Amino acid sequence: MPKKRITSQDVANLAGVSRTTVSFVLNDVKGLNIPQPTRQKVHDAANKLGYIPNAAAQALASRRTRALGLVMTRSPHYISTDAFLPQIIAGLMDVVKERKLRLLIEYVEMAHQDRAYHELARAKHIDGMILLTPRIDDNALKKLEQVDIPTVIMGEIIGTNLYSVDIDNRLAAVKAVQYLLELGHRQIACILNAPPSYSSAAARVMGYKDALISAGIPPNEKLILYADFDPQSGYDRMKSLLASQQKFTAIFIASDNIAMGAYAALHEAGMRIPEDVSVIGFDDIPWAEYGNPPLTTVRLDAQELARKACFVLTDLLNGKEVSQKRQILDTELVIRQSCTSYKHSLKGGELLQKT
Repeated sequence: MPKKRITSQDVANLAGVSRTTVSFVLNDVKGLNIPQPTRQKVHDAANKLGYIPNAAAQALASRRTRALGLVMTRSPHYISTDAFLPQIIAGLMDVVKERKLRLLIEYVEMAHQDRAYHELARAKHIDGMILLTPRIDDNALKKLEQVDIPTVIMGEIIGTNLYSVDIDNRLAAVKAVQYLLELGHRQIACILNAPPSYSSAAARVMGYKDALISAGIPPNEKLILYADFDPQSGYDRMKSLLASQQKFTAIFIASDNIAMGAYAALHEAGMRIPEDVSVIGFDDIPWAEYGNPPLTTVRLDAQELARKACFVLTDLLNGKEVSQKRQILDTELVIRQSCTSYKHSLKGGELLQKT
């Protein structure tokens, strides 16, 4: 005989309360004056019976889906090749599991952004959303402020009142390029992580230029290229840079994912890292430590960034006050073997000038 399914009525009978009280307690419905001893009896009865609340019933009782949405403004192709994303998801899942929530992952295409956020909000499949890698030109974000659904941005968009969690991309890029300058490099190229319409890329290229200008070096726009998230674009931009005949002895690559492709292009061209060209990355994704050679990079704690964004969102959902609209996490420069001083790479500089 199949085992009888435990119901909320069974819990109510064991606890000596009404079925409605069980529903209110287990769904944590706010604003009700249910004594703590009664709440404890309900929880004890549910635990003893092994009662698992029905998700649909929970949503109906609490008017909550208990689901958060991670919304990305990139295509499935880019998502599938992003070595940074699994760390983001891992960080979100830490909080989601701890707070007994669910995580839904959505992506929206640029052509449909204007209505996609609103459709997600109106459908109420989620209680709140986290937006990853927003675009500067995303006008739909402005409209989200008018929709009654808590939203946290992982990144930065100037002029929005939405909550955000980010790093100081500009300052982190300054520190990376300053390290190359301290090594004696003066001809420093740059490959960005994304097109300039993405806020992180825009901030990182500003940091790159800030560092050069502070050192009295006018930025050379011909040494600046924009990749498109995946290793293939890093490979393509590195090939273009090598074919351009532009002189450089070092390169700041604003994404380790992009650096994977750039490494391949440099090796294919017979270039040695760091003897012929010093390379510095950004993110410190897991492969960076095991590259050939191990990559010097800016460490961004992606899991902590995701956890912080998720904590802010759940606090907003629970009516807690979040004092800071924008929270900034620290970064760290991790020194490995992909950079060397300019005096040790003179041969490389001469080789690049002949390439």
